[in-house]
Formats: sequence, C-alpha cells, structure tokens
Amino acid sequence: MNYQIIDQLNELQRVCALARQADVVMLDTEFVRTRTFYPQLGLIQLFDGENLSLIDPLAIEEMSPFIELLQDTSVLKVLHACGEDLEVFLHSFGCVPFPMVDTQLMAAFIGYGLSTGFAALAQNLLSVELDKSESRTDWLARPLSEKQLDYAAADVFYLLPMYEQLLEKVMQAGWWEAVQQESLLQVEKRTRITDPDNVYLDIKGAWQLNPRELAILKPLATWRYREAVKRDLALNFVIREHDLLTIARLALHSSKQMEEEGIDPHVIRRHSAKISLIVKEAKQTPAEQYPEAIVPLMDYPGYKQLFKKLKDEVKQVSHTSGLATEFLASKKQLNQLVNWVWNKQRDPERLPDLMQNWRLPLLGERLNQLIK
Repeated sequence: MNYQIIDQLNELQRVCALARQADVVMLDTEFVRTRTFYPQLGLIQLFDGENLSLIDPLAIEEMSPFIELLQDTSVLKVLHACGEDLEVFLHSFGCVPFPMVDTQLMAAFIGYGLSTGFAALAQNLLSVELDKSESRTDWLARPLSEKQLDYAAADVFYLLPMYEQLLEKVMQAGWWEAVQQESLLQVEKRTRITDPDNVYLDIKGAWQLNPRELAILKPLATWRYREAVKRDLALNFVIREHDLLTIARLALHSSKQMEEEGIDPHVIRRHSAKISLIVKEAKQTPAEQYPEAIVPLMDYPGYKQLFKKLKDEVKQVSHTSGLATEFLASKKQLNQLVNWVWNKQRDPERLPDLMQNWRLPLLGERLNQLIK
C-alpha cells in the first residue's frame, strides 16, 4: 500500500488531474467533531486505482483542484457510510461529491445489515482484518504518525476492491439504479438547509410543552442554533436541551430563578441576560400567535393498529425482496408517511421517502393504500 502525502498546491493539482482521468475514485475524510458545530477536516484520502493520496487540507489553502474533482460529473465518487463526510465537504468546500455512491448502501441492497461497518465488510468480502484503533485519533494534530497515515490510507485502498465486488453483486441483483437513487437521497438529507425558526421542533421533549410554553421555547431554540453556528460550537455546549425545556416550561426570566432551577452555572454567567430578554419578549406573544401544540403520532386514535399493519406489510416485502425491514422502511420513515397522509393531506410537493424512487413501486404504493 504505497501512498503519498500531498501538502503542496502543485502536488494537489497533479493528483486531482490524474484522478479526473479515471471513471471512478475512492474518497474518504478524517475529521474531528467533539465540541464544534461543524466537523473540522483533518485529512482527505483519494485513490484512483493507481495513485493513493493523503491530502493535507491544513497545509494547502488553495483547494480548488480538489473542488473541481468533487464537481466533475464524469467521475463517480465512492465513499463508505458517507453521511458525515458529506457535511465535511459541504462545510469545507461549499459542495458535495457528485455523482456519488455509498458502499454501505450497496451492501444493504444485497442483504447486509443497514449499518454494516467498513471493517466488517473488508473482513467479509476481502478477508482483510483492519486495525481500527486509530479511529478516535486527533486528525488535526501534526505530525500524524505512520500508524495513523496507514490507517487512513487503508480506508480507500480496500474500498476499491470492496466496491468492485459489491458492484458486481448489485448489478446481478438489479439494484444499481436504486443504489444511485438512495445515495442521492442521502445527499439531499445531509445538505438540506435548516430553518432556524423551526429548530424547536427537533428538541426532544418539546411535545410535552403547551402552546404558551412553546411560544417561549421557539425563540430560545432559534437563538441557541444561531449562537452555535456563529461560535462554531456544538448545540449542547451553548445550552443543553434539558435546560432549554426547563426555562421555557417555567418561563424563567432572571438569573436567580435559573440558579434555583439548577440551570448550568456557565450558561447563567454567559447568557442569562440574553435568555431573560428572550423569555420576557416571548411572554408577550398573543395567544393566537402561539405555535400549535405538538401531538405525537402515537397519541392519534388508531395509530398503534395502523403502525402494526404497516410493519406487517414491510415484513412481507422484506421476505420477498431479501432487503432488511429497517432498510426498506425505518420507524422514522413509516411515521413520515403516516404524518404525510394525516397532517399534510398527501401534499405532492412534500413526498416522504416511501413515496419516492425505488421504494414507491416496491412498497410505498401498498402502504399508502393502507392509510385512511
């Protein structure tokens, strides 16, 4: 496994030009995301079948040759379990690899579990045992050790033969178009623009609040999101969800009240004035402008019986198709479908996953007919 460290612009131009002559390239990233809102890119691995390059984005400021490769539609990019990698590319370069396929999804289409890891696939398909001891390393530290570099290089070196085997099996099973559709769906989900005004809906436990309390939670959650983005700080390092819910439920509007209710002292010191202002303003919201109460689907009449009926249908299709039930339709995707029918009146502009692409003829139409 021979690889080269790329830390100069002229070297980057050379390896990216070579990669753009290939039909398919293997890609991976190493990043750190502990306290930050955005993932911090530490290393990029690129393998075109001949040249294995470890690109150091901390050493090269001008990354346009690599961005051009990401956007070159004549080159298929192959990644494994690429969800967070897509976020890394989007944040670091303002774009994602296109076209792209994910080998974890390819494996799912031929009967592997939905979240089969890279090491497990390497062992199963290639009889290669990978050392994953460096997975928790600090990829922003320099210099990187030889062991770290070997670990990173292996992720794309073995990805190529893995992809080739999976491709053959996927083609034989007739799922190649579905793989491309599912990979594109992952891209769409990871690159959706967040509406800061609606982030309160993502807070676990928000459904426990009444509309008056939600009128306080909503601007608090928007403030927290914007603060996190501005400071590049993970949301819970601005303020924990539990504390947000407590403040909204009790309408806490002074540092003394916050102390009495056990809010994080660091939050009180840094943000109590801003939080108090938000709460006081939100308390003035007229009742007709309160957000709607959040009613969990499971509280709807007939939900449990319907969900069981849908699950039974998924099991049947799983049996005939050979695809895992969770891959065909996760609990979240089933709920998305039910919500689409019950609350969005089957809006054609907001199609759920199960009413799109390969899932529609296989499963979606049948499930849709079961929901009244």
